[in-house]
Amino acid sequence: MNRRLGVLISGRGSNLQALIDAIREGRLDASIAVVVSNREYAAGLEKARGAGIEALVLSHRGWPSRDDYDRALVRELKSRDVGLVCLAGFMRLVGAPLLDAFPNAVVNIHPSLLPAFPGVDAQRQALDYGAKVSGVTVHLVTPELDGGPIILQRTVAVLAGDTADSLSARILVAEHQAYPEAVALLLDGGWRVEGRRFVGRAVSDAPRSASAASA
Repeated sequence: MNRRLGVLISGRGSNLQALIDAIREGRLDASIAVVVSNREYAAGLEKARGAGIEALVLSHRGWPSRDDYDRALVRELKSRDVGLVCLAGFMRLVGAPLLDAFPNAVVNIHPSLLPAFPGVDAQRQALDYGAKVSGVTVHLVTPELDGGPIILQRTVAVLAGDTADSLSARILVAEHQAYPEAVALLLDGGWRVEGRRFVGRAVSDAPRSASAASA
């Protein structure tokens, strides 16, 4: 796996910015080869361009099938020698063409402690369920929605007065810490996948809290 990242976005690109910052500050030994958005007006496109990164729009509309769109993504990524694909708020399910082209090299970040609360509105799901702890999960992508091997997790306490917005804001802080760290683990190697388990020499068996991570 080379250290050239392809980042797929659909919106504001805050996790893209976290990766850009980590690379600039020397916390992540990587480069971002290209940022691709399926939405023309995604704010993350300007974040990329402002950092001197190639950014392009590849709309998901008008393709004969989802697989055809994924094949187009693969062409754009492969033509730029991307080694690791990072989903950063990419609001599309990715399928076999992309996953087969980048085996164990597509990574996603999700705002809950998977397998709890997969899918959309994970923060609202946690509040509705009465969870006392939520957090963030970085995982390898598989055909199962939010079901791939877990690379790392960080916990975030659910406070008594939390709303979906306030909980989301605190989880986002943890996301910005966790995503560059997980990408570094993948790029540094020394890991393997055993069944559903990601086994890495530098990964703790227990989730670490976001507050502990920043201490």
